[in-house]
Amino acid sequence: MSIETLLNGESKNVEYKLTPPSRSINYTKTAVAFANGQGGCLVFGVEDQTLRVVGIAEDKVFTVMDSISDAIVNSCEPLIIPDITMHDVNGKTVIVAEIAPGLQRPYHIKSLGQEQGTFVRVAGTTRQADQPTIRELTIEGSSRSFDQVQCLGLSVTEKDIEALCASLTKTAKNNAEDPAKVKTVTEKQLLQWGVLAEQDGQLVPTNAYAILTGNTAVRSVVQCGVFKGTTKAVFVDRREFVGTPQELIEESYQYVLRNIHMGARFKGVYRQDVYEIPPDAIRELIVNAIVHRSYIDHSSIQIAIYDNRLEIASPGRLPMGQTIERMKQGYSKIRNEALASAFEYMGYIEHWGSGILRVLQEVRDAGLPEPEFLGGDTDLRINIYRNGSETGSDDGIVTGLRRDSLSDDGIVTGLRRDSLSDDGIVEGTTSKTNAAPNATITVLPSQKERILDALRKNVSISISDAIRILGVQERQAQRILKSLIEEGSAVKIGAARATRYAEAKKRTEPHE
Repeated sequence: MSIETLLNGESKNVEYKLTPPSRSINYTKTAVAFANGQGGCLVFGVEDQTLRVVGIAEDKVFTVMDSISDAIVNSCEPLIIPDITMHDVNGKTVIVAEIAPGLQRPYHIKSLGQEQGTFVRVAGTTRQADQPTIRELTIEGSSRSFDQVQCLGLSVTEKDIEALCASLTKTAKNNAEDPAKVKTVTEKQLLQWGVLAEQDGQLVPTNAYAILTGNTAVRSVVQCGVFKGTTKAVFVDRREFVGTPQELIEESYQYVLRNIHMGARFKGVYRQDVYEIPPDAIRELIVNAIVHRSYIDHSSIQIAIYDNRLEIASPGRLPMGQTIERMKQGYSKIRNEALASAFEYMGYIEHWGSGILRVLQEVRDAGLPEPEFLGGDTDLRINIYRNGSETGSDDGIVTGLRRDSLSDDGIVTGLRRDSLSDDGIVEGTTSKTNAAPNATITVLPSQKERILDALRKNVSISISDAIRILGVQERQAQRILKSLIEEGSAVKIGAARATRYAEAKKRTEPHE
């Protein structure tokens, strides 16, 4: 790193000290943090607030360099050897102590012990590492993959192994262009991947086995939510999914599609669905979050849908050697090697490192802003910003429709023929108005069942409650409630703003 770059301000990899502090721990803990991360430089002789170069007195330069080296070498464990150099900046001398990324993690301050003395860099600051981070660092330092470590307290039978092999094979065939070419997973294959391990001549399950079977021995949860506005202050809807990776991917993916807008393009009599965010990009990011997250961290993957964006947050710091910049360039760093092998077999992953590149291209092709990558120190968050358009776009594609506007056979409902242009492209319709007043709205059985379930659990619900439960517009919610009333499953109580809906009590016929 050039001295010019070092003087551009503090960052995740650069920290300034005006002079070496009297207590060396004030900079040795940063040396530890650099070694536990991507490396970095301590720059002595620069004021951090103003970036003013003060320099180190010439008669003390070599003494200061020796004291810095001694402090880092003697205070840190395992051994950290800094590369210390001096540089002339406008006639003033600054000292740079460069720390390389360490391979024997976790590094810590000897006098504090590993639990209290392990530090990491978070957003340009040095912070004490928590237990999940220390465990993650320990795994990195042992050159192991957490998912390939034996899952303590979990056992496996031949029948269990056969069931997992069958499940993985079925998924692979479902995802394959030519299912006949898919080879059946075997016990030997699971051993090679690290889903199973051998101990004292017996097969034992690893953490990857627990994850792939949805076993709660390793926490694997995806939390999904829809929020009003651009923060998490107001919930509109939320769901929590548990299960196998295949189930988590599909349920999370469908949840997002249900809660984003969809347009429609007609070519002749044929209709093409066009979501405001490319579905393949959504699915790719969900797959990446599940296969590359830290399973040592007990946090959940969080998928949040805001008015202006879709955000997918994956727990855990980036794996050793990975950065956001390298990720966006197609560089792949595998955290969970056994899972990655199983996902590749099942067809969720095509080529290492290509997933993020495909997401970037698909979002670009859709005319959306480039995805935003944030964090990397404790978690990774990826934002895809929504189009924001609620009317027909320039190319005649309707945006602003939701899946609730579709009938069971995938036809747009609530649209009149005069909404179509001569070439059959829908024009000027929005989800806010839901087309013409006399248009037919299809009521799906699943929607009615969700309302009935709410009526059974509550004394009564309002129209606002129904809108929140279904994630539809008011007119659609009213139609569903009216349908339930007409068939005798619900009753209307009160009038005007005081109107509520309750489950209809079944009458008991008198005995003859």
